[in-house]
Amino acid sequence: MDFFFTFRLSQLKCTSDHINPVFCYSTVVVEEEKTWEEALEYCREHHDDLASVASETEMLLIQKELNKYHTTKHVWIGLRFLSKDWIWVDGQEMDYEAWDEGGKPLCPQAKMKCAALQKTGGRLSSWRAHDCEKRLSFISRPRRYLKTSKRN
Repeated sequence: MDFFFTFRLSQLKCTSDHINPVFCYSTVVVEEEKTWEEALEYCREHHDDLASVASETEMLLIQKELNKYHTTKHVWIGLRFLSKDWIWVDGQEMDYEAWDEGGKPLCPQAKMKCAALQKTGGRLSSWRAHDCEKRLSFISRPRRYLKTSKRN
């Protein structure tokens, strides 16, 4: 006998085929243009946080979602240069990186300490350091549902 428990943490729906505890998530594309700080504040107030990208698979899913919207060429993600390193504002480990051909900036200029994802047509998107005061569209992570199951 299967028992499924769903804890509502957002408007998203998990599928019923989850066997182990998982978080179901998607992205929320916000076409409105804001500075990085304004985007962060907006995401935390209306959703969960600015989006982090944990894998190439997530990057491809985000890219697919972005192609449905009329956003700026670059969109804010939740990556910022603090304390001599790039960190995700949601605390996620940086196990995956997708910097553009210039690579990860090790010592970015004062204003260039926020990361944006470059929206592309066909090839895989990449990240680049941007002026945090520039007004860009952005990607939020919605609050999540936690779906667990128990098999007897």
